[in-house]
Amino acid sequence: MTDTRGVPEHVAIILDGNGRWAKSKGLPRTAGHVAGAKNIESICRAADEIGIRYLTVYAFSTENWSRPKDEVDAIMRILRDYLKSCLAQSKKNNMRCKVIGERSRLDPDIVKRIEELEEASKDYTGLTFIIALNYGGQDEIIRATKKMIADAGEGKLQPDDLTPEIFSSYLDTKDIPNPDLMIRTSGEQRLSNYLIWQLAYAELYFTPVPWPDFNRSELEKAVEAYQQRDRRFGGVKE
Repeated sequence: MTDTRGVPEHVAIILDGNGRWAKSKGLPRTAGHVAGAKNIESICRAADEIGIRYLTVYAFSTENWSRPKDEVDAIMRILRDYLKSCLAQSKKNNMRCKVIGERSRLDPDIVKRIEELEEASKDYTGLTFIIALNYGGQDEIIRATKKMIADAGEGKLQPDDLTPEIFSSYLDTKDIPNPDLMIRTSGEQRLSNYLIWQLAYAELYFTPVPWPDFNRSELEKAVEAYQQRDRRFGGVKE
């Protein structure tokens, strides 16, 4: 990609197609999740080099708990390994890491690794990498609403004070700019409960390429497609 003008500040990705990728190669679904986890570091590095400042990936949704137990257990094992390796990757790449989503359902050792990762990388100044883990857009909005109701009950918030900006400050992404571009791999064309408040004005890009095969070239294609679009808000070109 030669033209770096108009690179989106924040890209969000739905990492879809791990299982289908594995099936196409005669491998168990878990092999697809392993391959998908390995692909994250190379895409983070590519995003940073392209000029993207924030990258959010949908790693595990609130709905994913309904998958077969052996698959969920395998994903959690892969997640443990990934969080450990991500600690080293963040230091090597000057990458700040954050995790969004509801943590109470996660095992305590996973929560501890998340906290260690966030603390260790908080002052890094390169790409901000956000992992959506046990995350669902509707769940996030409900949790935010409960916090607002509690604050209203304590007199900290009045109904007339509520604006989109105030509401956003109660979300998991309160310190993160909304995505400019959302990419979904493997051909599906829906949001699947992903950042449904934050994606209100994002450009959407769908590719048939499964996540384990989604490389720097594919990321550049998505960014180039974004650059070719007229960004309009309320009928006014950006």
